[in-house]
Amino acid sequence: MAKQAIVVGAGIAGLASALRLRHQNYEVTIIEQNNYTGGKLHAINRGDYRFDLGPSLFTLPYLVDELFELFNKKPNSYFNYHRKKNICNYFWEDGQSFSASANLDEFISDASQTFNEPIENIKTYLNKTEKKYQLTSNLFLEKSLHRFKTYLSLDTLRAIKDIGVLDLNTSLNNVNEKGFENPKLTQLFNRYATYNGSSPYKTPGIMSMIPYLEMYQGTFLPENGMHDISQSLTKLARDVGIKIQLNTKVNSIKTFKNKARAVVTDSSEIEADIVVCNMDVFTAYQSFLKDLKPPEKTLHQERSSSALIFYWGITKAFPELDLHNILFSENYKTEFDHIFNKKYFYKDPTVYINITSKEVKTDAPKGHENWFVMVNAPTNENQNWKEQTTYIREKIINKINRILNTRVENYIATEHVLTPVEIEKETSSFKGSLYGTSSNNKFAAFLRHPNFSSQLNNLYFCGGSVHPGGGIPLCLLSGKIVSDLIDHDHSK
Repeated sequence: MAKQAIVVGAGIAGLASALRLRHQNYEVTIIEQNNYTGGKLHAINRGDYRFDLGPSLFTLPYLVDELFELFNKKPNSYFNYHRKKNICNYFWEDGQSFSASANLDEFISDASQTFNEPIENIKTYLNKTEKKYQLTSNLFLEKSLHRFKTYLSLDTLRAIKDIGVLDLNTSLNNVNEKGFENPKLTQLFNRYATYNGSSPYKTPGIMSMIPYLEMYQGTFLPENGMHDISQSLTKLARDVGIKIQLNTKVNSIKTFKNKARAVVTDSSEIEADIVVCNMDVFTAYQSFLKDLKPPEKTLHQERSSSALIFYWGITKAFPELDLHNILFSENYKTEFDHIFNKKYFYKDPTVYINITSKEVKTDAPKGHENWFVMVNAPTNENQNWKEQTTYIREKIINKINRILNTRVENYIATEHVLTPVEIEKETSSFKGSLYGTSSNNKFAAFLRHPNFSSQLNNLYFCGGSVHPGGGIPLCLLSGKIVSDLIDHDHSK
């Protein structure tokens, strides 16, 4: 009889874990409390406009492709994407703008000319990001940091040998200020701290490796939008025999002799040889794992930032904008102080605008655009979000109008709003944090919850709230780490 695996949560990491376990010949059931799969990778329609609700950046697409290849399926029969020629358009209040080319040589040349920055400064900085990534990716991103055998490898020895170049004892902002003469380039590279919900003034300099993925590996967009990632994997899961139970809440697990024996839902009890939790780990310990002793130190780490997002159907096209766009605050440090310390919005926020209709023409009527307008937000601490949303909406509109010389409020045909409260409610993310814990200290990678339980030897964890972190690539890698651990622990 085949072994039974239960995956709690149908987010991107849960889907990846389920597929990898199915490849290991487990009979797999995914239990999802919502009426859809994908977790944060969800979508909505408002009139003639389609919006991706969650993650908008797609890197390392091979991590999706290889899930199809596990089953000898052609990825392009399920899922297609293309590489972007432009990474992002950046705008400042003084009228300066910059289009970051995905071609590395063009980026270096354009940045040097735009910011009057010596080419050697940019080359040196990017070479260091590559070295940091190459030194640490195999250790920090692809293996469990909580198993001793991880450290008995050549990769670990190489990382230790070159530990000085990792900039663990200084902040990302300090690394960037030393690397560039122009403060706008410093700000441009500081923004990568937000990719894991952290502050560039607190997160360690090793995070300067994050741009490597965009600069060297490229950014991509699925042909049908970001939602197509989760939906194509859902179709693959069903095609290979994985059961998916939607609208089903897990209430508890039954245990015996340090093992999870069954998962109890509202309507049934399902026996399990393996249980994988893809729920936010803090919420999981408060709900169906409440009989286990929670790892208090881990769970009380500072949470990552959240987001406030406006989804606007815009009745006009803006040729100066691309798929990804950043309108920078004039005081970045004060903005992050508000997010992490004061816990409310700064009057001059950095605004991110994502417009998939630039590439996916069916996402908006001809001559119109679908705007995903996001500002980094503090976590939900019971602020008056109605008041905060009204306040920051006005600031966002004023900023867009100043920088783009428009009256954007005249072109908003439809609006949907997502606050940290809704993010917490709809995705079970504690306090609405997008990435679980923040990376605002040099030990953050080691302080994330491990991918396995120390109390039940057949309980495992994947997703953005555990190692290696949030974002699509890391969530997919967490699924691989979990399947490798299970293969090692239970193959006999």
